[in-house]
Amino acid sequence: MIIVPPCLQPAPGRLLGEPYLSWLRDQHTAGVTLTSVCAGAFALAEAGLLDGRSVTTHWALGNELAQQYPHVRVLPERMLVEDGDLITAGGLMAWTDLGLALINRLLGATIAAETARFLVVDLNRTSQLHFSHFVPVFDHGDAPILAVQHWLQGQATVEASLGEMAERACLGGRTFLRRFRAATGLNPTQYCQQLRVARARDLLEFTRQSIDQVAWQVGYRDSGAFRGVFTRLVGLSPGDYRKRFAAPAH
Repeated sequence: MIIVPPCLQPAPGRLLGEPYLSWLRDQHTAGVTLTSVCAGAFALAEAGLLDGRSVTTHWALGNELAQQYPHVRVLPERMLVEDGDLITAGGLMAWTDLGLALINRLLGATIAAETARFLVVDLNRTSQLHFSHFVPVFDHGDAPILAVQHWLQGQATVEASLGEMAERACLGGRTFLRRFRAATGLNPTQYCQQLRVARARDLLEFTRQSIDQVAWQVGYRDSGAFRGVFTRLVGLSPGDYRKRFAAPAH
């Protein structure tokens, strides 16, 4: 078994020279299980070992991994992905999740559970979503779309229609939709949901407003709809998110 560790350098997959990549390929061909933590997945991808496979990496690196290696199925919301003889773990501290998964494989579920209790760590962490935050893409070079994005940053809690956005971009509706998705990776509805949920997370962490009040503050008149969108994007309900991440009261 080989574990490719994290790396804090840019373009981590290209830091390894061809002799090391060739060695990884040889080990995999010989039946060795390959694993990675965080950006270590880039090395496996650079070696061509992840094509057609499901993997995870740090949530902030998911888009970069998918763009650099389009034949890899990247699941950045997952804390751990076990795909047969390839196991990939998410963020930097997901090495604990990888370690417990390996103990489970080699020594069984009972020993893995006992180890987790001894180390005081959760055994079944499945998602990175609630650790991630929305980082809009601004460096795409499409000036009309960028102008709309800047406008939306100040309008995140106000419902903006597609017509308003297209008008601000001086584009027709279909052209605007196509260019917005190409520039940001999201359609306008998804983008606005991400902005609203990001604002809601701040309110849940740093204020004592009720969940209904938070929903209203970020532009949702139906708190049930807000709860549904929040849970889908964050992986926790608003109430559970507040319990886990709220700043301590002074």
